[in-house]
Amino acid sequence: MNIDGKLIAKELREKLTVEVAELKAKHGVQPLLTVIIVGDDPASHIYVKNKVKQTQEVGMISNEILLPANTTEQYLLQQLEQLNNDTSVHGILVQLPLPKHLNESAVISAINPDKDVDGFHAVNSGRLFNGESNALVPCTPQGCVLLAKHHIGEDLTGLHAVIIGRSNIVGKPVAMLFLQENCTITIAHSKTKNLDEVCKQADILVAAVGIAQFVKADWVKKGATVIDVGINRIITEDGKTRLVGDVDYDNVVTKCGAITPVPGGVGPMTIACLLKNTLVATKRYLT
Repeated sequence: MNIDGKLIAKELREKLTVEVAELKAKHGVQPLLTVIIVGDDPASHIYVKNKVKQTQEVGMISNEILLPANTTEQYLLQQLEQLNNDTSVHGILVQLPLPKHLNESAVISAINPDKDVDGFHAVNSGRLFNGESNALVPCTPQGCVLLAKHHIGEDLTGLHAVIIGRSNIVGKPVAMLFLQENCTITIAHSKTKNLDEVCKQADILVAAVGIAQFVKADWVKKGATVIDVGINRIITEDGKTRLVGDVDYDNVVTKCGAITPVPGGVGPMTIACLLKNTLVATKRYLT
């Protein structure tokens, strides 16, 4: 069974559209998301274009700041300081990756944590780790949990969630979110010994390792819910390219209980959760 990320993201955006309209009617405020993109990375520009389109579709205001690839770190930090101090801006996002001469950690740290709708700031990471309700949570991990719940149900208590991947963007935060749902969690990675045996224990298996078709069918417990975060481009036998996930989808789909396809699974939820974070940040600003 496929977990339709496009449909679930659409349903979330519809709810956000209603809430944004109510917010505007009650407070006269429209959530404003500012996205900074540095350089000419084609994938980043396509991704930002989709973000802008969906931001506007739910009734929010989208503002783009396009900077050349040779932008200095000092100038970028100055731009962030201005946005931090601008009370009309509710969410700030710096599109990654940045050009190599820019320090991503320093740039993320310069964003006001309460406007950090990507959820990457160390303050938000700490809030999530501590289980505080005011954390702005990274968007892809949020989407993973929502997709799992859509198939399993709201109560995940007692289930074993195995996460393959230990990044600050996906692996670690998604583990914390499943822990908050009263799951037992295991964080594994490509160097974990007997990784296949670890994965076989999972009721919920999240693959975020960045290796194409890494997770094989015999790693997956029958009936498990599989959330595939990977996006990898491979060359097919006929010389064409196609996108695949970190899971060997064709063989796993017949064994698991449900799986997110690539594309059309986690990706659409990431943008929908970004909009959700922007609305949350706006509401907190007003209270």
